[in-house]
This record gives sequence, structure tokens and C-alpha cells, in this order.
Amino acid sequence: MSRPGVEWRGSAAERRVHRNPSHYQYLKVGLECEPRGPGLRLSDAAFKQTIVAALRGLHGEIGAALPVDVLKFEERSLTAILRVRGSDLVKLWSALTLVASCKDKKCAFRIIQVSPFLLALAGNSREFILD
Repeated sequence: MSRPGVEWRGSAAERRVHRNPSHYQYLKVGLECEPRGPGLRLSDAAFKQTIVAALRGLHGEIGAALPVDVLKFEERSLTAILRVRGSDLVKLWSALTLVASCKDKKCAFRIIQVSPFLLALAGNSREFILD
């Protein structure tokens, strides 16, 4: 009889727990600015530059060189799906948390969702509209 996560070696069972095998982590983030309204417009390149500036501000040039990919960007809602190496997740998260302004407006990044699986960010049950 075989169970997931258990390897049999001779007559003894050895349990192996595998940490997340995913090389990347995916984040759904939003940029919220005050005052609310149609004031701030950012292109995908400007959004990425804001992220790089946040990394540079907290972690210096090494932080600015971290590979962060903007996979999807919605200009209207200022939300994006980012991909980062799992080992760099904490660095990115901390840098985004400390962002206080963007284009001379008070702004803050909100981490909406994090997952090692991109498909997990495809839908959010909190946003479903039920009839």
C-alpha cells in the first residue's frame, strides 16, 4: 500500500515532506491612491518602474535588479499580476508595503492574493456575483 509523501525503504517507511516545488510565486497586487477618483493614470511600464523604484529604495541596486515580471496589468483598476522567484518574495512584498507615493500622490500597494500557482489567481470567490 502506497501513500503520498511516504517512501518505503526496505521494511521501514520514511516520510518525506516536500516544500513548495514551484520556482516562482505569483502576486495579485493593487495600487490604491488618494484622493480616489480618475486622477492617476499609469502605463504598464510606469507601473513596473514604480515597483523597481520601491525595490531600489529598500534594497538598493541589488533589489532593483531582482527579476519581477508584470504578467498582466489593468490600467483602469491599477491592479497587476506579478511573477517573482520564491526566494525573492519577501523582498518584493516588503518593498511594496513601504511605497507611500506615486507621481506625487499618496499611494499604497495592496497585496490581494499570493500563490505558487498562476491559475489560482484566475478567479476570486470574493468577487463572484451571484444571482
